[in-house]
Amino acid sequence: MLRARLTKRLDRFALDLEIACPAGSILALTGPSGSGKTTLLRLLAGLDRPDAGRIELDGEAWLDTGAGIFHKPRQRTIGLVFQEYSLFPHMTLAQNIAYATHDRAWARELLESFGIAHLAGARPGRMSGGERQRGALCQALARRPKLLLLDEPFSALDAATRRALRLELLRVRDRFRLPIIHITHDLAEAAQLGDAVLAMVDGRLNPDWFPLQVAQRLDEEAVLLARAGDPIFSQPHQPQGALL
Repeated sequence: MLRARLTKRLDRFALDLEIACPAGSILALTGPSGSGKTTLLRLLAGLDRPDAGRIELDGEAWLDTGAGIFHKPRQRTIGLVFQEYSLFPHMTLAQNIAYATHDRAWARELLESFGIAHLAGARPGRMSGGERQRGALCQALARRPKLLLLDEPFSALDAATRRALRLELLRVRDRFRLPIIHITHDLAEAAQLGDAVLAMVDGRLNPDWFPLQVAQRLDEEAVLLARAGDPIFSQPHQPQGALL
């Protein structure tokens, strides 16, 4: 179980919240841009320091400002995956995974489980976006992390690839039984992946934001469906002034 209570003063507001995520579950974090979601991930990873707070995993304190405890990122045994791909471009996929683990059998098993073992000798620039993100997940899991942190890892991908990778992530959840924090702006993605869905607005949890956004999305889709059978949308477009 991951538990965190954190405060940090930012430029426009103060981040002040408390979260919990059990092992084997995904906490989907959503909310408007600039609300502090990535800052929260950086605090959990140890890349930034809070003004005050505590982070513990399975009872082990990674951070306790009152007790003077601060574990550095390498001491926290975390896996990180970002939107912009974390693979080293000058290395092959196999070398990227080997960078995270010396266990070659484990690295091979991960590549096979994500269906990309045939790309072991390829560099990231020769791979599709979905293949690169599968590789990034392999790299993160190769460390045998205790916590997986994902910052909009699928947002730059096409719709079909996003859907496929969501299913991959659900399999990761069920196989590895980790606490997973997943940041996304995609409402459907949050709903599909999140065992719990929390919305952040200006550094605080806002329980009203997500239901309101879903209601607005449904209203918009209702308008589209209502117009779907309108003859004006099914007729070929004819530019003004065209000769008849």
